Amino acid sequence: MTTGRRPKARLGSLLAALAITGGALLSGLPAHADEPSTGPAGKEAPRVDLVLDVSGSMREADIQGKTRISVAQQSLSDVIDALPAETEFGIRTLGANYPGTDKAQGCLDTKQLFPVGKTNKTEAKTAVATLRPTGFTPIGLALRGAAQDLGKGETTRRVVLITDGEDTCTPPDPCDVARELASQGIHLVVDTLGLAHDDKTRQQLLCIANATGGTYTDVRTQEQLTEKVKQLVDRSNDTYTVTPVKTAGTDKCESAPVLTPGVYSDREKFSEHRVYRVPVKAGQELRASVSVALDRPVARDYGVLLQATSTTGQELVRGTDAGSSRTDVVSTGLRWSAAASKGYATATASASPSGKPETNVCLVVSNSLAPQAGAAADPGLPLELTVDLTAASPAPDGPAMGLGRGWILLLVLTLAGLLTGLLFGWIARWRIAVWQEN
Repeated sequence: MTTGRRPKARLGSLLAALAITGGALLSGLPAHADEPSTGPAGKEAPRVDLVLDVSGSMREADIQGKTRISVAQQSLSDVIDALPAETEFGIRTLGANYPGTDKAQGCLDTKQLFPVGKTNKTEAKTAVATLRPTGFTPIGLALRGAAQDLGKGETTRRVVLITDGEDTCTPPDPCDVARELASQGIHLVVDTLGLAHDDKTRQQLLCIANATGGTYTDVRTQEQLTEKVKQLVDRSNDTYTVTPVKTAGTDKCESAPVLTPGVYSDREKFSEHRVYRVPVKAGQELRASVSVALDRPVARDYGVLLQATSTTGQELVRGTDAGSSRTDVVSTGLRWSAAASKGYATATASASPSGKPETNVCLVVSNSLAPQAGAAADPGLPLELTVDLTAASPAPDGPAMGLGRGWILLLVLTLAGLLTGLLFGWIARWRIAVWQEN
């Protein structure tokens, strides 16, 4: 997938007024964002809204001797400097503006600091640098605001939430808000990054991420925060042109969903097998890849396997990836065509509507992952599967004279060994004769 440069578009300020009538607080949320900009091909630009916690607890100095807010500010400055030109990026704060003790009013404190659009990097970095830890932590309200900042569209939008604590303003409960946003079908993914490490905060941030197909990261250093946010922005750029189609793999090929070329999303439980079916016509090559997001702590020594098998279960080809330390995504891929499987039994070919022979290939995704103590087992890990069918590539021929063919290579090696032995024998005899004469 490729990304194109997008024309500039600036969004106006969208913060609705807060009103107090008869002593009752009526909260408002930002109006819907303007229509997203599009490029020459009519595709939307990638859109990311970063939600930053600026509540009072961000004054704590427990990350490499620095305050949480200073770590977040430096990381965001680096992220903004590295923003791709086509990305529409915005920043929303929570707990940044109300310094008082009235909880009812403090829990309305979420504001769009920098609108989602083409980023003036100097203005954005200046706005971040002026933030000071202030108030409460209305995460649920901020997530609703971020969803409206990003607007609606056909491609995935990403919210990146950086916080050091759980919501202090429920209702609305942020997990319920995340489920609500996911149910609206607006292609919104929320990734959460936790600067504090207590179990309640971790569980809440995992819940938010899981509900929307996002990831959770337990942040320990400034470098980790910077790199993670950059990865999430890059992921938005890599995938925004295609929104994955939700599917549900099964445990058997005969009941598996039939996939055509495209990008698909699913969830796979720990140590589970998920099966999908792809019809491959004669002359076609199947290319597939899978990425499994490790959105919660997992045990060491893990792996992900992608297999292409026949309908009878015989393996045709496989791709694997493994690791032993914390990472964000484990990915692997494979390619297969009937022409490359001579000598192997494949699935029974049948006639397709086009009249060409067709083979049902089963794609099996499995993992050897296990959760660390305390990590949630449900829902399953986010999985993204890419399927493509291209014209089959012929097997590469050997070098001239057929040296790649086994029997010819064996003959050449035998002759070479014989000639080498004769040559060394003649040299040895000549040296002995010379030595005797002297």
